[in-house]
Amino acid sequence: MTKPILLSTPHMGDRELKFVQEAFDTNWIAPVGPHIDAFEQEFCKIVGASHAAAVTSGTAALHLALRLIGVESGDEVFCSTLTFIATASPITYLGGKPVFVDSDRTTWNINPSLLQEVLDQRAKLGKLPKAVVIVHLYGQSADIDPILAACNTYEIPLIEDAAESLGATYKNRSPGTFGKIGIYSFNGNKIITTSGGGMLVSEDESLIQKARFLATQARDRAPHYQHSEIGYNYRLSNVLAGIGRGQLQVLEQRVQARRRNFEVYQQALGNLPGIEFMPEANFGRATRWLTCLTIEPDAFGADREKVRLALAEEQIEARPVWKPLHLQPVFAECECIGGAIAEDLFKRGLCLPSGSNLTTEDLHRVIDAVTAIHRKQ
Repeated sequence: MTKPILLSTPHMGDRELKFVQEAFDTNWIAPVGPHIDAFEQEFCKIVGASHAAAVTSGTAALHLALRLIGVESGDEVFCSTLTFIATASPITYLGGKPVFVDSDRTTWNINPSLLQEVLDQRAKLGKLPKAVVIVHLYGQSADIDPILAACNTYEIPLIEDAAESLGATYKNRSPGTFGKIGIYSFNGNKIITTSGGGMLVSEDESLIQKARFLATQARDRAPHYQHSEIGYNYRLSNVLAGIGRGQLQVLEQRVQARRRNFEVYQQALGNLPGIEFMPEANFGRATRWLTCLTIEPDAFGADREKVRLALAEEQIEARPVWKPLHLQPVFAECECIGGAIAEDLFKRGLCLPSGSNLTTEDLHRVIDAVTAIHRKQ
């Protein structure tokens, strides 16, 4: 039976088990314990942040971030459109209204010039958003400097969704550490995983302290259970934090493995007609969390969907790039600024298997399958 090649699977080692065993040996199983404190401190050292709070998911981190900067019912929040729904869903949890902004072709991330243009227009109308949420997509940092400058002009808080870009750089700094708050994800498909988990970082210690408070059901300081505001059950468990500590130790190895995948794919497929890989911007290093490419059907001989289905027949998992959020039925009534570039990337874009535990044989199976599709046309 042919072994399936999946898109991006967890890549575990023996260091994680050591920390988990320590949690079992000391009976620190509940959502508190020394691994959480250590994980937050070690994560801050890795990304260059001052303060961090470990939570149950990247989505939970975004929800907390939006609440911390005061998003309320009726508030508009500008958001990248080419991303997973979890970037925008937390806006709606608080009653806010997402306003989606198109991508640029250099990074596939939010277009800084378009963002500046629309903020200038909104300022004249007195309708500025409560916050801007940008995504660092597929391990590629957005062009942060002009985005941050646009936000700072109007004193709009910037939240960075760096769920997909841990290990990337922007001018020798980590994406997620430039805005008011940054968030990361440790979902099972991410570059490192805690099986499920996330992290919220900020230079503002009071925000992180408030995040921890809200993430533990907003329990007041009292010998009894007392609550003066509504919180959430969002704190990461000590066991999962132990996994995260082990994964952090091999982060750079995981980045290098994924970049190697990309280089192998690019060398083998980059000269095929109609194939173009997601660019790497010159301001930093992309992790190539997922290797993404676009397919021009007339030149290649098959469209993205035909390629995806043909790979599936060979037990190879490939996926379209994110469907833009302004095209999602649930956001049909939301405003979108631009959208044509994100729509084109979705129409032609495909993500190839990219896990850091892929073998050379796995990569060549994918390459041979893509090449065979072209040759059949």
